[in-house]
Amino acid sequence: MICFVATPIGNLKDITLRALEQLRAADVIFCEDTRHTLRLLNAYEIRKPLLSCHKFNEREAAEKMLSLSREGKCVCVVSDAGMPVISDPGREVCAILKAAGEPYTVLPGANAALSALILSAFPADRFTFVGFLPEKKRERRELLERYAASRETLLFHCAPQDVDGYIAEMYAIFGERRACAVREITKLHEESVEFALSEGLPGEKRGEYVLVVRGAAAQENPLSALPPREHVLADMNEGRDKKEAVKRAARDRGVSKSELYKETLDL
Repeated sequence: MICFVATPIGNLKDITLRALEQLRAADVIFCEDTRHTLRLLNAYEIRKPLLSCHKFNEREAAEKMLSLSREGKCVCVVSDAGMPVISDPGREVCAILKAAGEPYTVLPGANAALSALILSAFPADRFTFVGFLPEKKRERRELLERYAASRETLLFHCAPQDVDGYIAEMYAIFGERRACAVREITKLHEESVEFALSEGLPGEKRGEYVLVVRGAAAQENPLSALPPREHVLADMNEGRDKKEAVKRAARDRGVSKSELYKETLDL
């Protein structure tokens, strides 16, 4: 069996009992950086063979995992911190295992983005995890523009040297928004600082950040100024059937669909 195992994002005590049990049972552990993983294993007196699985050798590592698993070996996959695959190596490995029909499982654990969302106190009922932005400025701008109208809270991973530049680009594309920079999650100097995109984040930037940005404000549909019957009719004239037009108009006007149906029986 192959297991993707979440590891602590800062505080080593955030390892789960199940993760420790699985790591101790493993015949081999594939990891992003053997030196980093060795510190975690040493803290819990675990001695296992370590093999590399990073973004430059995922295909090779996946083939080795397949071979070991089919020999009946227990294989664990970890990244330097948090959940493998999520902003970390492993996506190609999963695709190869899935295509080969090889079963694998996941042992959940610490997650920086979700922890930052809670620490920000921003709306968490709907959110979008964007992760790290592209290195090329044009690609970065195109990606940000895709989320400019999104009303959900946005989550970004960011290296300290990129924080100021990314915030400036977000302000240029998103306009004024409240944001929150969260760093050192689960560590002694954990910090959550709210700020306006126009003002930027003050102070020296240290450690990996999660930038949490409020979603776009709801924009009123100009059709809502029309009488209910004309609102629905305008939507239908754009090619929508009556059921969809009534649903959209009800949402825009903040009324029930049944109320609008009564006023549009003749349409």
